[in-house]
Amino acid sequence: MSRIEEALAKAAGMKPATQVLRTASSGYPGVPGNGNGQARPPMPEAVHASGLRLPEETMVVINEPLSPMAEEFRKLKEALVKMTKRERFDNLIAVTSATASEGKSVTSINLAASLAGEYDHTVLLIDADLRRPSVHKYLGLKSGKGLSDCLREGLDVGELLVKTQIGKLSVLPAGTPVANPVELFSSDTMRRLFLEMKSRYNDRYIIIDTPPVLPFAETRSIAGIADWTLLVVREGQPSLAQIQEAVEALDNKVLGVVYNAAQSHAGSSYYYYSSYSG
Repeated sequence: MSRIEEALAKAAGMKPATQVLRTASSGYPGVPGNGNGQARPPMPEAVHASGLRLPEETMVVINEPLSPMAEEFRKLKEALVKMTKRERFDNLIAVTSATASEGKSVTSINLAASLAGEYDHTVLLIDADLRRPSVHKYLGLKSGKGLSDCLREGLDVGELLVKTQIGKLSVLPAGTPVANPVELFSSDTMRRLFLEMKSRYNDRYIIIDTPPVLPFAETRSIAGIADWTLLVVREGQPSLAQIQEAVEALDNKVLGVVYNAAQSHAGSSYYYYSSYSG
């Protein structure tokens, strides 16, 4: 077992990783690259099949679908599909991190885009980070009503979904800013809304981009409803104690760890995904 696997297994209090996918990391949170901390230059020949190109270079699945970086997200997608389609379809997946700026939003969007790019998967991406909503910015969408408005005003989710040009991907934006998101997310209304979406869209993946779990309480409420959680960890940022605290705060529903910008003994950077059983 590698030193990274040992550290994560110890921190999470789980069995050692059963799968590890790794490649060089760009230094951008959640985005693989060329291993020297520099982002790879754009690949004009690899523009998304729809012709869409986003200004954010971290959106590698859309901008550079043939790149090694995008391939790593496809590997993450394949691992996720394998583990969520067993006896039942666990389709409600939250993505978070222990602390801020570890790459959870970039991971959420690239994973959702990778899933939606296939004929077999329809995807709903929810921006549940009401404190720092970013999904619409990364995807070049206009801000408007969304999740917060569904919770506060009882608006129908279906009327607020934004279709994208990325395969079969729709987005529920964060919506109108609110002063105290905790009150919304600790309510029975929130639980009913997410369970309703899980039931209504039971044929598609629902990927939820949530706030970091340690600073903010609302992610814990979402984790209690979600089938599973992916925890994005950026090397050198959270301590092992913080990772362990995050796993416990997530009701031990961590399906896997997306380990970002990890440094090998040789000094190279790596991005990899490790899944756990038990």
